Amino acid sequence: MKIVVIGGTGLIGSKLVSKLREMGEEVLAASPNSGVNTLTGEGLAEALAGAQVVVDVSNSPSFEDEAVMKFFKTATGNLLAAEKAAGVGHHVALCIVGTDRLPESGYLRAKLAQENLIKSSPIPYTIVRSTQFFEFIGRIAQETTDGKTVRVSSAYFQPIASDDVVAALADVAVEPPLNGTMEVAGPDRFHMDELVRRVLTASGDSREVVTDRGTPYFGAVLGELSLTPESPALLGRLHFAEWMSSAASRPPRQQAAAR
Repeated sequence: MKIVVIGGTGLIGSKLVSKLREMGEEVLAASPNSGVNTLTGEGLAEALAGAQVVVDVSNSPSFEDEAVMKFFKTATGNLLAAEKAAGVGHHVALCIVGTDRLPESGYLRAKLAQENLIKSSPIPYTIVRSTQFFEFIGRIAQETTDGKTVRVSSAYFQPIASDDVVAALADVAVEPPLNGTMEVAGPDRFHMDELVRRVLTASGDSREVVTDRGTPYFGAVLGELSLTPESPALLGRLHFAEWMSSAASRPPRQQAAAR
């Protein structure tokens, strides 16, 4: 079976390509670097020729409200049109738990627009909503840093290892479409400020983490459960403490790349 991974050179995409190849599937990693650009449509027809499944794990290069909305609407529209022309039978998209609960966030509004385009398309689909990756926690701190202070919400979240997200996407890609949405999350629930504090402390970062319930998360103020899975979720196997131990054992260059 030919599977095309859109965004196949990023953190999730590159791991997914490797995982699917290990499973014996024919996989094409598609990205602008390989001549496939969903925003312009360049290379899509050639990449999708003979494909049965497309997995879209691509992301906008800009998180600015207008730019991110343009990216997901245009890129998803182009991709779905090319899939229809190629006779693709299953569209899989990676999205975010809580997307429909935080309309104040321009990024999440754009992801919801992406989901709605997929649902209105005639192509059978599965939307996989994931919680935040362990590897993303450093980015959360960076987004809310002011000098030597990091202001973080105390809302709950349930982060997951990227490898567990990849395993879920790989399983979905080789199964029939759900024509619906499934959620994946980590096995443990934490307060966001607690986990950011642990990550910074473990990496020797001297910034002070201040708990502030009003701190926006990518433009939206979080409710206590805004980022936690609502429906029964597929839970990842790797616990955060195990991931931290593994991350601590990596060479510094690999740790920086993960963040």
